[in-house]
Amino acid sequence: QVHLVESGGGLVQPGGSLRLSCAASGSDDTIYTMGWYRQAPGKQRELVATITRRGHTNYVDYADSVKGRFTISRDNVKNTVYLQMNSLKPEDTAVYYCKMVVGPGYVDNWGQGTQVTVSS
Repeated sequence: QVHLVESGGGLVQPGGSLRLSCAASGSDDTIYTMGWYRQAPGKQRELVATITRRGHTNYVDYADSVKGRFTISRDNVKNTVYLQMNSLKPEDTAVYYCKMVVGPGYVDNWGQGTQVTVSS
């Protein structure tokens, strides 16, 4: 298993932007999929975006609620995944969790989360 640490959360006004980062350490195994999930108080954790490396091509998937506003990217040298969040809305307020699927065995690894609050 790997250790994941999220950063970049904070308080931002509606319409503002925020960039989250998640860095993995503690393993030399291949990271197949990197992704972001979020959980608001009293709600289930939901997928925000994922990025999967297949050869030299990255495949991305976004929740409908964030399409056109959020962009996920990854740096395989730094073992880091990013989430650029633009045009933020109050409903984006949640704890954002990083997830990475690591081989061998395709094991899910989770970070501890970073708080994002969108409020005026």
